[in-house]
Amino acid sequence: MATVSVRLNEELVNEARAAAASEHRTLQAQIEFWAKVGRTAIENPDLPGDFIADLLIAMAEPRENLEPFVPLGRTEE
Repeated sequence: MATVSVRLNEELVNEARAAAASEHRTLQAQIEFWAKVGRTAIENPDLPGDFIADLLIAMAEPRENLEPFVPLGRTEE
């Protein structure tokens, strides 16, 4: 993957660094994640931001870790 250098506000970078540490991401991965959340939010203005973030995290999980959806009040048969 090609990379490019960009200038970012130092405060934003420090906030991203702190978030990256708590989310076990690299600084680059955290900034890319925020960009994806922001882009998706703009493209889907009716969806809450936390839903978008959770959805992107879930989509990045390995397929073998997926569990089937079971509606509340029902048990798997």
